[in-house]
Amino acid sequence: MTPEEISALIKDKGITFIDLKFNDLPGLWQHFSMPSSELTGVDNVAEGGLFREGVGFDGSSIRGFQQIQESDMILIPDPDTAVIDPVCKAFTLSMICDIYDPITRQPYSRDPRYVAKKAEAYLKSTGIADTSYWGPEMEFFIFDDVRFDQSVNFGYYYLDSIEGEWNTGRQENPNLGYKARYKEGYFPVPPHDSHQDLRSEMVKVLMGVGIGVEVHHHEVASGGQAEIDMRFDSLVRMADKCMMYKYVVKNVARRHNKVVTFMPKPLFQDNGSGMHTHQSLWKDGVNLFYDPKGYGLLSQLAKYYIGGLLKHAPALMAFCAPTTNSYKRLVPGFEAPVNLVYSMRNRSAAIRIPVYTDNPKSKRIEFRPPDPSCNPYLAFAAMLMAGLDGIENEIDPGDPVDKNIYELDEQEAAKIRTVPGSLEEALNALEEDHDFLLKGNVFTTDLLEVWIKYKREKEVEPIKLRPHPYEFQLYFDL
Repeated sequence: MTPEEISALIKDKGITFIDLKFNDLPGLWQHFSMPSSELTGVDNVAEGGLFREGVGFDGSSIRGFQQIQESDMILIPDPDTAVIDPVCKAFTLSMICDIYDPITRQPYSRDPRYVAKKAEAYLKSTGIADTSYWGPEMEFFIFDDVRFDQSVNFGYYYLDSIEGEWNTGRQENPNLGYKARYKEGYFPVPPHDSHQDLRSEMVKVLMGVGIGVEVHHHEVASGGQAEIDMRFDSLVRMADKCMMYKYVVKNVARRHNKVVTFMPKPLFQDNGSGMHTHQSLWKDGVNLFYDPKGYGLLSQLAKYYIGGLLKHAPALMAFCAPTTNSYKRLVPGFEAPVNLVYSMRNRSAAIRIPVYTDNPKSKRIEFRPPDPSCNPYLAFAAMLMAGLDGIENEIDPGDPVDKNIYELDEQEAAKIRTVPGSLEEALNALEEDHDFLLKGNVFTTDLLEVWIKYKREKEVEPIKLRPHPYEFQLYFDL
């Protein structure tokens, strides 16, 4: 849409507010709103106004951005992202913004959306492909109650769900007993699946803002785990949709006095939430990952792409599984996708090749270690850069592993690499292996340094300093 079309839309629909959204470095949407008259004035439209000059904000107040002595930044909305906001009661037009430096008027190097745009541009510059397609499977939990606190002398969390098996004996006046058993929540029908209508409402809202949805269902964990799968799209557009997806499902849940979390591992002894990420490369409308004679119908180019993902996986985890909690999910021996191998159908492998169909357009690879706590702009860009590095350097991923990895003997299992066991290990890996991210200036050294520093100081170190509740179970009576 052009600025003039946006202005006409505001007048035709009677829109009263404009909401401008942008991404902080860790991956949370930020926003502010303004009266629509700020965008529809004669001078504003004629001169390009907001779409050319932008609007200022304090970058030092946003996580991972500027220091206080260089705080001024500019937001410029992308008119192609304009949509009627699905949450606000006042009639509001929502747009996603790009971030610029007010002095140089250049895009901001730490704007996650700019990183994703540069990744798409780098892909085209290589001549390998002109488009990458992405299909993340974002899982989340729907809870009825959440409480947590931390102080000098206490620390706790408490989660509850009407669906949790732990509530089979609770007085609910009446307790109707339909609680999914631990690890048996995959695909049950109502009444065990009590969130069917809630998820359907989420899907309707998502479709109303232009996000195609393929399927929704209950996931494995007891306690309200869910999945809604979006139809694939190109890298930046899909990252935009991931942010809107989180915004929608959280707010629809709140309408019903429930709460959604994308925390990877909120519950002990049950499945965590992943973000298995389907990806493929295309050129001139042809899927470059397809070969009717290849293993799993994969081309050699696709295997090199896999080689890049597997080689750089430890460093990738710093963006794809970027929280300390991520590694409560990525634990060997619990069916987690920690093993750095590829396979058809085998879900214990880090990379699975879906074989539901032999349609050339559907051929893709699925990278399974990422989780939905990630910043999608950075995670998708990092995965693409790793895959391209594999193609450019013809990195051989080795032979596929079609056996159940958890049943391998010790000698065979010892040969298989795994993802890092903690966020600290992933950050160390990123420090040692990041040249592939710097190609084409997609990621910059300053972004990587700030990311590593932020994660260590704000997440890794604070967790190290605090006693864990279970340590009292283990050690209090020593």
